[in-house]
This record gives sequence, C-alpha cells and structure tokens, in this order.
Amino acid sequence: MSGGFLAVDSGGSGLRVVVGTAGDGAGGDGGGPDGLGRRASREPVRTGARGIDPGHLMAQLVPMARALTAETGVSGLGTVVVGAAGLATLGDALRAELPGALARELGARTVALVADAVTAYVGAIGPRAGAVVAAGTGLIATGTDLTRWRRADGWGHLLGDCGGGAWIGRAGLEAALRAHDGREGGSAPLLARAEERFGPVAGLPGQLYPRTDRPAVLASFAPDVAACAADPVAADILRAAARHLADSAAAVCPSGGEPRVAVTGGLLKMGDALVVPLEEELAKRLPHARRTAAEGDPLHGSARIAAALATGSLTLPSDDRMLWVTTAPDGR
Repeated sequence: MSGGFLAVDSGGSGLRVVVGTAGDGAGGDGGGPDGLGRRASREPVRTGARGIDPGHLMAQLVPMARALTAETGVSGLGTVVVGAAGLATLGDALRAELPGALARELGARTVALVADAVTAYVGAIGPRAGAVVAAGTGLIATGTDLTRWRRADGWGHLLGDCGGGAWIGRAGLEAALRAHDGREGGSAPLLARAEERFGPVAGLPGQLYPRTDRPAVLASFAPDVAACAADPVAADILRAAARHLADSAAAVCPSGGEPRVAVTGGLLKMGDALVVPLEEELAKRLPHARRTAAEGDPLHGSARIAAALATGSLTLPSDDRMLWVTTAPDGR
C-alpha cells in the first residue's frame, strides 16, 4: 500500500507512533489512532541547550517506523506528523533539522510539527471550532475559531497551571500547614492526609524543595484533596480549581456560533468532587458552547492531522509555534 502516514506523540512518558493510510479510518471523525500498526517507547526524547533533541527523536523513531512499514505493507510514508510537548518554546532545532532528516530516512514529502496542546485539541474534538482544556499535573487551554489558535495558561507550577493537579495539591498542603500552625483557613482532615502521605509536616519543605519533580509531588496530593471534599476548606479549593479551568476555557473559546468545549487529562479521575463544580462553572462562563466528552487523545489528534494532510483536507490554521507544515519539493 502507498500513500501512508506516520503520526507521532512525543511527551514526558515517551514516544508513541502509528502508521496508517488516508483511507483506513484513522484521523477521520470518529476514527481511532490505531491505524494499521503502532509502536511505543517509554524513553522520553531528550532536551538540552538546543531544545528538543532531533537526533535522539530520530534514533528512536526511524527503527519503529521501518518496522511498522514492513509489518503493515505500507510502502511509503509521504506524510509525517510529530506532536511534541514543548514545541512552542523548545522546538527550534526540530524545525531546522527534522523535515530534512525525515525526508532522507523515510521519504517524507510533507512534515508537520505540532504542539502537544494542538494534538490534544484535535484528538478531543477534531477539526472544529472550540476549546479544549488539558488538565493533568499542569494545565493548558487551547482554542480556535479555525482562523487562528489561542492558548491560555500552561505557564508551569510556579507561575500558573492554575487549577491543575499541582495547583490543587499545593493548595491542599498549604491548608494542612495552616491547620498545623493554628492559622485561619486550615483543614484538620487535610493535615491528617498530608501526614499519612508525607510524614510529619514539619519535614515537608525539606522533602519538597530539593526535588526536581516538584510538580508531580504536589499533584500526588490532589486526590487527597478530593477525598476530603466533605471538608469546607477542601471543597473551596476544588471549587476554585473549577473556576480556574473555566477561566482558561473562556479565554480561548470562540465567542460566536456553537463551539465545542472538552476537558481532557488525568485530573478528571478525581471524580464528582471536581467534575460537578467544573460543569457548573463551564455552563456559567460559556453558555453558548456545547460541552462534549473528549473523543480521543493526543496520538489520535496527530493521526487525524496526518490523514487530513495526506488527503489535502486540513482545515486547521497554521502557526509557526503551534502547527507548522512544510513540504519538500522532491521528497529528498
């Protein structure tokens, strides 16, 4: 089979790839990311002084792609879409080197480099106007009216990611420490949970501040905040988180028509303690929008973009930092 595509999702948990063809259903509305074959690596692509390392990405990607083409019978990968975490700020080396490398090694004629916020968006609601909030340890909202992309937050746990897992966990630990000190705004249930998880809270700063994975450590306490939702302080934290999520969605959502709004990410696993106030806040802030469940994940989004490029039907707006497409004149 010819006319194949390769779709990639590169993030903090590693590299996932799928090979498909424009006509096999992957990438279309309702289509899944399975395509004809898929591979995964648990080794995240390295970053360094030049940003995301194109050599390390290619060293992993090329063997997987060649194995998949042999396995599936796809004879050419004319279209390659790489969805990458950090592309907007760390993607200069990828933009400079990846199209040529993919043309040489895989015969790619069309290459798209896509921010993971955009692949999450397209995976969730497809090529439609709307807004998607990706809420896990961090938080970022992406929206489009199909003319341009907009983003809100995604500034990291020190400057933003408001309402995300690290934000909820930090707020819960602050309430625990207030209870320990006898200050107003403290929560005895959260203090008890914090000591169960981390030991005596007097030692918490020493456990937390030296860590390079502070956002993940903070986010590990978010489920404890949800488990204490009967406590008024914990309930207020979750309500504030819901307001932050709705604020970010409202900042990027088109104001006209009937845009779709979806929330994706691990934060939804916290259940009704967060989801119920979130639905209330979204209805209040975005009454014109149609709330919808996410259809798929970032790999799904990458496959949808690849299939659309392969058929010349991509309607999403281009953007140097969000969705950048380049075509080799002769495929080399």
